Amino acid sequence: EVHLVESGGGLVQAGGSLRLSCTGSGFTFERYAIGWFRQAPGKERELVSINSGYGDMFSAESVKGRFTWSRDNSKKMVYLQMNNLKPEDTAVYYCAATLGGYAPGTPMDYWGKGTLVTVSS
Repeated sequence: EVHLVESGGGLVQAGGSLRLSCTGSGFTFERYAIGWFRQAPGKERELVSINSGYGDMFSAESVKGRFTWSRDNSKKMVYLQMNNLKPEDTAVYYCAATLGGYAPGTPMDYWGKGTLVTVSS
């Protein structure tokens, strides 16, 4: 059974930092492009950051320079370091995986249940 489990969310003041973690099991982790999406209240889910699997990074313009995606295949972990958080970053953050590479619009095969990030002003 496939599992993607996020952790690290919470309440933080504007300007603060959080690091989200995602661990995967039940699939061949290193064969998947794994990234982060988020959904704010009343808004559609959007891509936050993902590595294509071929070296290209895709990130939302609003997080560039503040959020950093990273991955450790030996630990089957993907991370999202979030710095200088803003109230508009408040959302449920999801980890998702797709087999092979990712390009904008690629459907994701697996999703975690999400972790809530709340940024207070």
